[in-house]
Amino acid sequence: MSAKLQQLETLLRPVVEGLGYEFWGLEFRSQGYQSLLRIFIDDANDGIGVEDCEKVSRQVSSVMDVEDPIQSEYTLEVSSPGMDRPLFRLEQFEAFVGHKVQIRLRMAFEGRRKFLGLLKGVEEQDVVVVVDDHEYLLPFDSIERANIIPVFE
Repeated sequence: MSAKLQQLETLLRPVVEGLGYEFWGLEFRSQGYQSLLRIFIDDANDGIGVEDCEKVSRQVSSVMDVEDPIQSEYTLEVSSPGMDRPLFRLEQFEAFVGHKVQIRLRMAFEGRRKFLGLLKGVEEQDVVVVVDDHEYLLPFDSIERANIIPVFE
């Protein structure tokens, strides 16, 4: 995790959790003059609605105005992780063992950056994924993005 992401999570996690929500994760994309800060919140009991996102957005905006950790203009989005939820921490990978996942690495591993397969587990600091009957141990620190692939039956 980059230093900027870590700084933002340290600042915003207590705000989200103080409002009674689970802090699922965050993304920060610096795009020149206009950046994007996306915060994912969850509530295992009731799910997340628009009102929940608005409530967290107002509180986070206030904290961001006071602390000012992002020097450029940015757009703040607060969202549910949804069915194709992104995975940010090893514990989240462990919770979704048996699900289909899509993983993109920062740099190629065994000749590829993209993996679409079954999440088999976590071994120490590696994520185990099975793609076409081949098992890969992907170093967690090299994962750029990972998402659950929803299956509709």
